[in-house]
Amino acid sequence: MLSNPPGCLRAQTLCKVAAAHARSLKSGIIHSDVYARNNLIEAYSECGRMDNAFKVFDEIPLRNSVTWNLLLSGCNEKFQFRDSWKVFVDMHRNGASMDGFTYGSVLSACSALEGAALGEQVHGYVTKSGFVSDGYFRTGMIDLYAKSRRIHDAVKVLHDIDCEKNVVCWNAVVSGAVKNDESSTALGIFSQMCRRESLIPNAFTFSSVLTACAASKDLEFGRAVHGLAAKSGDDADIFVGTAIVDFYSKCGSIHDAVRQFEAMPRRNVVSWTAILNGFALKGDPISALVILREMHVSGEEINAFTASSAIAACAARPEMIAETSQIHCWIHKNGLDSHPVVRSSLISTYSKSGRIDLSETAFAEGSDDGSKQQQQQPAIWASMISAFVDAGLCDEAVFFFGRMLKSGVAPDRFSASVVLAAVDRLFLGRQVHCYVLKAGLASETSVGSSIGSMYSKCGDLNDSLKAFDLVETKDCAWLTSMIAGFVEHGFGSKAVEFFREGFEFFIPDGKLLSALLNAFTDQKSLKLGKEIHGFALRSGFDLHDSLLAMYSRCSDLDSARTTMTAFETPVAKSSSSTFISALAKNGCLREAMNNVLKLQTLSSSSDAALSLSSILSSLAASGEPSPGIQLHGYIIKSGMESESFLGSSLLTMYSKCGALDESRKVFRAIPDPDLVTWTAMIVSCGDHGRGSEALELFEEMKGSGIDPDEAAFVGILSACSHSGLVEEGQFHFRSMVEEYGMEPGFRHCACMVDVLGRAGRLEEAKDFVAGWLPSESGMWETLMGGCRVHGEDGIGKVAADRVMDLWRRRQAVGGGGAYVSVSNIGAEFGDWESVAKVRERMRREGVKRMNPGWSSIVAVY
Repeated sequence: MLSNPPGCLRAQTLCKVAAAHARSLKSGIIHSDVYARNNLIEAYSECGRMDNAFKVFDEIPLRNSVTWNLLLSGCNEKFQFRDSWKVFVDMHRNGASMDGFTYGSVLSACSALEGAALGEQVHGYVTKSGFVSDGYFRTGMIDLYAKSRRIHDAVKVLHDIDCEKNVVCWNAVVSGAVKNDESSTALGIFSQMCRRESLIPNAFTFSSVLTACAASKDLEFGRAVHGLAAKSGDDADIFVGTAIVDFYSKCGSIHDAVRQFEAMPRRNVVSWTAILNGFALKGDPISALVILREMHVSGEEINAFTASSAIAACAARPEMIAETSQIHCWIHKNGLDSHPVVRSSLISTYSKSGRIDLSETAFAEGSDDGSKQQQQQPAIWASMISAFVDAGLCDEAVFFFGRMLKSGVAPDRFSASVVLAAVDRLFLGRQVHCYVLKAGLASETSVGSSIGSMYSKCGDLNDSLKAFDLVETKDCAWLTSMIAGFVEHGFGSKAVEFFREGFEFFIPDGKLLSALLNAFTDQKSLKLGKEIHGFALRSGFDLHDSLLAMYSRCSDLDSARTTMTAFETPVAKSSSSTFISALAKNGCLREAMNNVLKLQTLSSSSDAALSLSSILSSLAASGEPSPGIQLHGYIIKSGMESESFLGSSLLTMYSKCGALDESRKVFRAIPDPDLVTWTAMIVSCGDHGRGSEALELFEEMKGSGIDPDEAAFVGILSACSHSGLVEEGQFHFRSMVEEYGMEPGFRHCACMVDVLGRAGRLEEAKDFVAGWLPSESGMWETLMGGCRVHGEDGIGKVAADRVMDLWRRRQAVGGGGAYVSVSNIGAEFGDWESVAKVRERMRREGVKRMNPGWSSIVAVY
């Protein structure tokens, strides 16, 4: 009955298997026929009843290798990998015979468990038993190391064992490197593979290598791989063809992607999604939606990933919010909106279109048990947190992270990294850090780097270094994150120091060099910047935009011009604006305007407006109004005065040049000022000592339906400080906390210390610092300034000691002005020993006193 390869194996129904089991027990055949028992174990395994399979197994007195292997294989097929390992251990204890299939199966279980240590034990058993040359085992061992992020060990196994003619082993290494984002390793292995005549790449090889080329955006290498695939005829394979389309799409060569897509003899949903995603990446939502329509007309099934790409395409144009909503309706109608990928795309696209309210609606959508679904889908929570961060609503992002934790959802790598990027207050960052530690994510490269960047942003360099040091995988990406974090938050010299140390261990890539170039901001760092430029040229890295921005920041206009004309590729908007701003700052206004006109011709008017805004910022810093007046005329003539950020830049420029009346005219000419414009006008009034007018504007802004944000409160508190309005400042500080629920940041607290200090209420100011931000040296520096004005030696000495203590504990370097303030406090109160210590530290750390201020006199005829 069971000896004849049974009907129950094909029936796949538990009742038939159970009936066969009962008949075999009744007839007694199960006690005498090993083949029957093995078939019964296999039948229960295929029906998903491993508990019954184990019961049959336990009743067998004498088991052969087939019996063990069937149970081991069944556990793997049902994803019971820990049981697979237990079966293997029992085999070893019972002295059961093992073969290549046994070792291959247990290695599959180890791979699923990411248990490289377990795999090494298996490797030892295999070496002793002589199965080390078995192809199934070799592939399993390579796959295990690859999935455990130990690519170098996988390569070692590949070269230690004779794999000359086994293309499967080579494919396993290439595929593993791709899955672990080690594209350069994958391409290197493929190059070695091609040099061996006995190895012929197959369709799987080409698919993996093309994926690596797409990830590294190596267009030249990918074209060569495409040529090899075409020569061998593998480009006709649907998976290879799709990989080619995806490669060209991600490398920005959309015309080649379309050509390959049209040449494919067969297409599947992945092929259609790849070309649609190509248009989305190119910022062409119209073509992406045309592809979506063609796909629908052709009868190809649209899945969640296709829908996600179509939604993401609309994010390139915020004005396409109506099209996004239409796709949303179609998705809802077809039941795709519950998929995490789709909902994440909806949340992100609505946010980028300025409709965070619709993002929240998309988050809340789902089936009747939506809350349960969300608990099972942390990616959706992470997308909503990211949407808040992208919209500049960092406090909401942190609040939502707390809501996620209260809902019982454990943070994943993405959500932890995103919320850490939103945190800008040290005490809050430490709380998030604790949750991340509890979740066991702190050693992950992306999370650990985010923790380090968070501490850098909050000014705590010691804890930043500790966080970066705890990251397990220290590679080039880790060093890039660390350098980028230091540069972004003002520790450029530390970034350069770590680059010099890391250069001995890591080969820098383009991302690392680009991050480092952001550290060079003045003439002192120009020499090293040029060295990086030379290294990039020798290494073949395209750092066009980063180099242009670096030379512009360092005011090396000749090198910036050379860089500008040396490349045929378009310049990024940010780099172009930096260059134009540098021209204006160095008096090359005509050349700056010519570049604006060129940008306006090649790009949109909004891009030109951004560059004009950067020129206005430079003119504001110079204090010279005449060029700004001319530029104002050009803006009106070009019809760009409706751009709100240009209006903000104009009124700020006039204010900085002392023409507050002109600032008022610009402000009142804006038909519908936004929050940024209101804030700029409030700050302008405050800077000119018009505190009462600033307060009136603040109330007018609230009356127009615009709620103040953190920046607006900084503006009004600063205005109160400059005008000595102590009670008004205290009122608005309380309002920010109690009425608007905002957590005061450093600048808010500094304004309050300043307003109290100017009024001579130094004891209150000291208590305020101690109660809000006692670990911020800048707060004590502000208090020191008030003490100097009023000759308060006791509190001034306390503040100076506190500043020095904080610098020493954090190993931080204060600014020249801060050192001088500490030194002056000591000198005025006769503490010459402290003065000597401060000046010695200034000398040791290379800090120089700032040049005295200057002011210009403009003669008007």
